[in-house]
Amino acid sequence: MAEDSVRADIPDRYRYSVVPHIMVDDAASAIDFYRRAFGAREDFRLDAPGGGILHAEVTVGRSVLMLGDAGPDGPEASPFAPPTALGGSTSVALHVFVPDVDGLAERAAAAGAEILQPPQDMFHGDRTAVLKDPSGHVWVFLTHKEEVAEDELRRRLATPAP
Repeated sequence: MAEDSVRADIPDRYRYSVVPHIMVDDAASAIDFYRRAFGAREDFRLDAPGGGILHAEVTVGRSVLMLGDAGPDGPEASPFAPPTALGGSTSVALHVFVPDVDGLAERAAAAGAEILQPPQDMFHGDRTAVLKDPSGHVWVFLTHKEEVAEDELRRRLATPAP
């Protein structure tokens, strides 16, 4: 199949990415939190016939995030569940590069995010903060500081921090 025909079938905003789609207990509150904490922009919202949000899309930085209400019937009625239905754990972290990870972490904490790792320079060349949002999702925000060659990356990883 020619690359041009493949590209025509994929909207530009999804072309080069795996788009995360998270489920939450209160999508409207989550969208409001993402707006206040991460500077997100709401792009689309489809209300569910019985109330709540069936599907919404927000942009955080230049990354698209899909989300929706998990539904009143719980995880046994759907293959999707929010972290609250899983004992508060999640097996996925959402990574987003931003121009100022320190400012974002400060704003997110003020909005109610739990700081799991405050911003710090990491061996891989990014200043990184790890946060948990009120819905229980883990976010890794990064500000790129330097290119690190693979051999240097491995050396840094093997060298204990002072």
